[in-house]
Amino acid sequence: MPKISFQQLPDDARLWVFGAARALTAPEQAELLHAADRFLETWAAHGSPLTCARELSEGRFLMVGVDEASVPPSGCSIDALVNVLGALEEKLAVPLVGNGAVFYRTPSGEVSRVDRAAFRRLAGQGSVTPETAVFDTTLTRVGRLRDGGWERPARETWHGPAFFRTAARGEAPPS
Repeated sequence: MPKISFQQLPDDARLWVFGAARALTAPEQAELLHAADRFLETWAAHGSPLTCARELSEGRFLMVGVDEASVPPSGCSIDALVNVLGALEEKLAVPLVGNGAVFYRTPSGEVSRVDRAAFRRLAGQGSVTPETAVFDTTLTRVGRLRDGGWERPARETWHGPAFFRTAARGEAPPS
């Protein structure tokens, strides 16, 4: 059986992170995981089954990993995954596959999602800072997820130079 537990994936396994625009309800989470499992059970590249796994984090982030050492995914197989999730986002009425969002943790501990322009405005207002915990949905390896690359202060991710240029260079922000 090609689907394994997420913990069994090697650190160099390829990773995709899909973030829902809002926290999913328990029934929505179950539906998402059921659809992902159904797809992963038969996921193949050029007819060869992929050794893959999935995990849900924070009730909104679907993480899918593939052990490329067994069989690497093809462009068509990756497109098939995105298409399945695209159809599911229509059914759930919640975006899952867009890549322009910024996910961050609010001071109350909630996960929030905004577009990049809104995050830039929040940064300009001081509502988010280089110390704000952000989720790096651009991770491409399971090992980076495991070694703390997933949720970090904005200054330690691509968010730092993109939204806090002076802080990313170690300079004091303008007063």
